[in-house]
Amino acid sequence: MFSLGRHCLHRRAQELSVREGIKAFTRRTNGRGQSTQAQSPPSRRTPRLKPWVLYPTTLLVLCGATVVAYQTNQPFRHTALAIVRCSRVAEAAVLGAIDYKVTFAKSYDSDNVRLEAYSECHTRSAQRVLRALLANGGIFIKLGQHIASLVVLPKEWTSTMRPLQDQCEPTPYEDVEQLFLHDMGTSIADEFDEFDKEPIGVASLAQVHVGRLRKTGERVAIKLQHPHLAEFCDIDMEMVEVTLGWIKHWFPEFEFTWLGEEMRENLPKEMDFIHEEYNAVRATDDFKNIRTSLYIPKVISATKRVLIMEYIQGRRVDDLEYLAEHNIDRNKVALELARIFGQMVHLNGWFHADPHLGNLLIRPAGLSSKSPYNFEIVLLDHGLYFDMDTALRINYSKLWLALISPASPAVQKDRRKYANLVGNIDDDLYPVFEAALTGRAALEGSWDDGQSSGKSKYARGSSMIDISAQSEEEMEAIRNAVVQKEGLLLSVFDVLRRVPRRVLMVLKLNDLTRALDRALVTTHSNVRIFLITAKYCTYAVWQDTRTQLISEMQRKGITSLPLLYDYFWGWWGYQKMYRSLRLAEMWMDMKAYTVQMEAWVWGLYAVGGLKGAHQAAAGLA
Repeated sequence: MFSLGRHCLHRRAQELSVREGIKAFTRRTNGRGQSTQAQSPPSRRTPRLKPWVLYPTTLLVLCGATVVAYQTNQPFRHTALAIVRCSRVAEAAVLGAIDYKVTFAKSYDSDNVRLEAYSECHTRSAQRVLRALLANGGIFIKLGQHIASLVVLPKEWTSTMRPLQDQCEPTPYEDVEQLFLHDMGTSIADEFDEFDKEPIGVASLAQVHVGRLRKTGERVAIKLQHPHLAEFCDIDMEMVEVTLGWIKHWFPEFEFTWLGEEMRENLPKEMDFIHEEYNAVRATDDFKNIRTSLYIPKVISATKRVLIMEYIQGRRVDDLEYLAEHNIDRNKVALELARIFGQMVHLNGWFHADPHLGNLLIRPAGLSSKSPYNFEIVLLDHGLYFDMDTALRINYSKLWLALISPASPAVQKDRRKYANLVGNIDDDLYPVFEAALTGRAALEGSWDDGQSSGKSKYARGSSMIDISAQSEEEMEAIRNAVVQKEGLLLSVFDVLRRVPRRVLMVLKLNDLTRALDRALVTTHSNVRIFLITAKYCTYAVWQDTRTQLISEMQRKGITSLPLLYDYFWGWWGYQKMYRSLRLAEMWMDMKAYTVQMEAWVWGLYAVGGLKGAHQAAAGLA
């Protein structure tokens, strides 16, 4: 019994001993864990960064990474620039479209209030676009120049965009020097004895310097493309097209996608100076056998971005003081310019597509000149030319002949017929197209809503020949044409969308010749330059008719009496028309000379002496 109890006590003691051992082991293990944990830096003891430190630091790191990526990664740089530049244009375009919708949807107390509101809307929208184009630079300046040349747009738009002709930043000389070395394989110092670091002209795509060739000693003009254009041209073009596409999507009536398509097609040509050299050579050949005052500077060498050409000293063609100093008749200057462009458009079917006064110089004719007068008209910047196929060229000539013919139901029908063939213009849009073509508010019978009636404040001619000088009332009507008739602004946009680009450029040529005729204060009739156009149209139509008849005679035989009759009748009609135009020219020139002589006599007594007489006859007094 005693032995059994002692055995039980022994077992009890063992169990207690094991339990105490386990507790001790557990305490030692926890102690070691706490000791180890104490030795490693506990996270709860690490001080947390304050937000005012964390956020600026993160922002600074991101900015630094962005700057590094912008400088070293070209795709990233292009993407960033595309976003910024596209947002500028998109903002201006969308705000303008909304502004137009709101302004045109309002009701106004009177027509004067409505016209003033419309004019202010045009100005606001044009200024928004101008700021975006100036901020983006590059080809966006070219886009603005295209807008300024569209004669059917409101005057607020064209006048706002016109300063872009003169607001182009020059490329620093160091960058120009690098471009020349890269493209020509030689330095400027090695190629030229003299090189003026300051450009004499800066345009949206290039700038021009004057230098003297080391090899020949010839004084030359060096045209250098802005180096950054090549890098961003494709991106900018994509941005223009995307932006215009979104405008078309959200505002279908304000469609300008054609402008992006035009730039996409023509800008690469203007940026290739080898192409410009080809145009200059071809234009020279086109006038090789014609006695003309036109002079095109010869090209010495050309690469894609560097063009070296003959340097021409002259002045703007509308510089009356320069013309008077060199005894150049301003009437003849205006008429000769009309002949040059008449030859290009109606006979050659290939014409200069960027004509403005900055691309035209005048200088006294030298002894070796083939000019029929004592001056030469120098045509510059041959980067962009348009061609006209035979059908378009002849139909355009026939349209002009219809415009100079007295109005009758048959003539008015022909006008609309050829307007459709030339510009895809239907009857509703014809008055807008005619106004852009002729520079007049409208001829008799152009409008079908009574606007051509005697209620008009100014007389409307039945043709381009019998219209009177442009009055202030008619000029004001042209200025307000896009807002005086409900929905006419949208009609202008429709005309711009429908008319082929080359036809728009022809309208620009017409506008240039009319503007120069006014700027020169010519003494001949205001329709004198239209007679020159009519002569070229008459000859072009006869030559086309003659070619067709000769082809028929070769096929059917020269003895075909109907063809001989058609040939004789066509020749007689041409001779009759041409000689009547020539007689009208002689009469108008005689009257212009009489006006000049009257001014000379008036200047002799009123201004004083021969000098005063000369100034008065030259339009300076």
